[in-house]
Amino acid sequence: MKRGKTVVVIGAQWGDEGKGKIVDVLSENFSVVARYAGGHNAGHTVIIKGKKFVLQLVPCGVLRKGCRAVIGNGVVLDPLAFLKEVNMLREAGVQVDRNLFVSNRAHVILPYHRMIEMGAENAPGRVKIGTTSRGIGPAYEDKMGRRGLRVADLLDSRLLKTTIENACREKNMIAHALFNSEPLDSDSMYQEYAQAAKEIAPFVADTALLINKAIAAGEPVMFEGAQGTMLDIDHGTYPFVTSSSATSGGAVTGTGVAPNAITSVIGVTKAYCTRVGGGPFPTESHDAVADQLRARGNEYGAVTGRPRRCGWIDLPLLRYAQMINGVNWWVVTKLDVLDELDEIPVAVGYKVNGKKTAGLPALATGYEQVECTYEKMPGWKKSTAGITTFDKLPQKAQEYLRFIEKESGARIGMVSTGPDREQTIFLPEFEAELSSLNNGGKTARAK
Repeated sequence: MKRGKTVVVIGAQWGDEGKGKIVDVLSENFSVVARYAGGHNAGHTVIIKGKKFVLQLVPCGVLRKGCRAVIGNGVVLDPLAFLKEVNMLREAGVQVDRNLFVSNRAHVILPYHRMIEMGAENAPGRVKIGTTSRGIGPAYEDKMGRRGLRVADLLDSRLLKTTIENACREKNMIAHALFNSEPLDSDSMYQEYAQAAKEIAPFVADTALLINKAIAAGEPVMFEGAQGTMLDIDHGTYPFVTSSSATSGGAVTGTGVAPNAITSVIGVTKAYCTRVGGGPFPTESHDAVADQLRARGNEYGAVTGRPRRCGWIDLPLLRYAQMINGVNWWVVTKLDVLDELDEIPVAVGYKVNGKKTAGLPALATGYEQVECTYEKMPGWKKSTAGITTFDKLPQKAQEYLRFIEKESGARIGMVSTGPDREQTIFLPEFEAELSSLNNGGKTARAK
């Protein structure tokens, strides 16, 4: 039997590109959807026939009947946040039992991780990264420091008790000395998380084995990224980044599949650009148009509610994302947000000290010297909301998209013209490739 084909879906900017909707729309073509990085600091909003789902840990594939959803080993799991999300899905009538799997090798977030992060983020003199203070970074620190607790360990009550006692002793001393934080009680923490472990146990599996078996059996698999390329711990605007590998390479280490198992990479980009929190943003706009983009695009964090910084699409950044991730196809989201603009600036190049540069600065401070070169595209001044055929888009909207395609190094396969599943354009070449990934079966074109 032929090996199943696989696709990685990544964010090409600073996250919030609309990956949740895209993964949901595409998931009809896949037997397994696996999340490979991040924690419950990621928020994926999916709207199905007007009903809104905000998923933070559970992969969007869970919303498709017959699609198995996997939380891979590269994710850091907050047990209480996970159970809260599972209960929300159950109440909404979503099938999660025997359909959702958690890696036994994923690391666990505990209350002391949140305590340390909140203290560090609010410490005097600290450069604020703009974290969600949900313990993600400190959990990854413990993972790399080889003192973390994994899901498999969570299920071992004796090991759980010892780990919590030792960690609380150490973390309470650190937090009190550095941040004057109140100590956490290890006994009550153990009781709460021992109970959570019992509820999580039915979901736990060797997910690397599950995914590799599915691929070997010829089943198509999709890997779902969190955050975006420019928040990647290695390749993003460090230190204003997340703590995990948000790029396509993270799909390999974060789920346990081989590099040669990846068939294709899909990059998701907005038709403009946004960023949450601190850090460089070369195309950021500070005028009334930014407020207009924020209002029309509902640019507020799905998890935090924080207003997003808004600006223009950045082609040097997209070219970098294409190179780092090996993007084969772009999905352009929120095209309809630009409908009312007279003209749309597009950053086509960078200059540093007056000289053109092809690369991106390694230092976050290096972006202070970056000057963007813009090309202004004419607006189309017509509604694109809900259009599902490329040829029915206004001519100037088509030209805008083709310009992005020409300058960014990959083809456009999909365009999102609204938040619902049905408000999606599939281009024929992309639809044909989807069909081939699914061995000639149905594709995700909305009916």
